Amino acid sequence: MPRQIYQLKVTLADVLPTVWRRVELPAAYTLDRVHRVIQHAMGWQDYHLHSFEVDGVQYGDPDPDGELALRDELDVRLDAVAHKGTRLLYTYDFGDWWEHDLVVEDVFAAEPDERYPRCVAGERACPPEDVGGAFGYADLLVALRDTQHPQHAELRSLVIRGFDPEAFDPGRATTLLRRLA
Repeated sequence: MPRQIYQLKVTLADVLPTVWRRVELPAAYTLDRVHRVIQHAMGWQDYHLHSFEVDGVQYGDPDPDGELALRDELDVRLDAVAHKGTRLLYTYDFGDWWEHDLVVEDVFAAEPDERYPRCVAGERACPPEDVGGAFGYADLLVALRDTQHPQHAELRSLVIRGFDPEAFDPGRATTLLRRLA
């Protein structure tokens, strides 16, 4: 039987204009590998904790202190908890609280000559790390657009040189994803 591929649309919640990615990855990936796909496709740096929620059950790195009731993501395959049409919630950085809506848009047989995972589409740059979540990012965008804004220079210096909130290159994201394969 040919290898099954899941097409996921990953949308960053509460951010306007919308930041999203469409990725294709093996259905047999465990949730820890799905986490790494999201990190590379979105442009995050994997500095912070994360979790998945599927049908009210949370998955992630087990908490050694027992404060977070997470099932171990290493033990759970994507195809065991999701099918076409399933919605998952992925939260990254429990301080800034970046929520991502994941939708399994399609399930199909792998193309014989194609390498997976890959990013096939998306829009807009991922917000920089540690900007204060969706509201902090909205403030950052306002300050970056307005050279007269009192925080323009300060915030400009905090952002990665050349940061363009409108830019996204799926080919570059796919290059980063190939390191996972």
